[in-house]
Amino acid sequence: MTSTRGGAVVTGAGRGLGRLIARLLVDRGYTVLVTDLNRTAAEAAAAELGEQAHAYTLDVRDPEAVTAAREEIIARAGRLDLWVNNAGVLITGPAWEQDADTRGLMLEVNAIGTINGTVAAIEAMREHGGHIVNIVSLAGLSAVPGEAVYAASKHAAIGFSLSTLSDLRLAGITNIDLSCVCPDGIWTPMLHDKLDDPASALSFSGKLLRPEDVTAVVASVLDRPRPVTTIPRWRGAQARLGDTFPSAALRLVSVVVARGRRTQHRLRAAAGARR
Repeated sequence: MTSTRGGAVVTGAGRGLGRLIARLLVDRGYTVLVTDLNRTAAEAAAAELGEQAHAYTLDVRDPEAVTAAREEIIARAGRLDLWVNNAGVLITGPAWEQDADTRGLMLEVNAIGTINGTVAAIEAMREHGGHIVNIVSLAGLSAVPGEAVYAASKHAAIGFSLSTLSDLRLAGITNIDLSCVCPDGIWTPMLHDKLDDPASALSFSGKLLRPEDVTAVVASVLDRPRPVTTIPRWRGAQARLGDTFPSAALRLVSVVVARGRRTQHRLRAAAGARR
């Protein structure tokens, strides 16, 4: 297929949701920079996606490396039209049980990485416009027991995104859209690894999403940019309600966590039966 669009960058695209988003963009005619910290994963994904996809090793915590990725896609495609900040790290447990490096890793990848990508994209899109899509989480909207630092990083990402969108509009920049996609737990390798982890129970307390479910919503957001889209919508409403009435939400935490742990147990049993 000949590209009919400019360039797109997807971070954390070596596997899971990021890989599917990269496929969506290739199918839509973008030249896509498939970035990942894991070079092998990025190369495998790009090879699968075809000649419009190009592997690139990227640590989103490094602003100079992010700028270099931006220049790479501009050199390949002529301009940058779309940037998807998807890279993320989830490590569960109470904050007081995590060392400083663990806490810093989540904050740097999930929050600083999103900031680095967004700023780099804005600088390239000022003249011709574009769209930045930040994959956040329902954890950015409410309290998440067992994932406190992760939730902090996602709160930071959504707060930064909405504030930056406001700054763009106040500056009279209307040709750049910024959309946050906030999914519930997604059945990706990142969550597969948490089946035996009681601290991650809240991620299993709703209906687990398939990566394809989230990719479909990303596609709709590309067609109609929106500041915040939650998946599913009812869980987004639930998260916002809990944030509005935190004392009531805290009283219900044990019930929701217990439901998540039952789901973990059921999925572990199913996985064991398949072996």
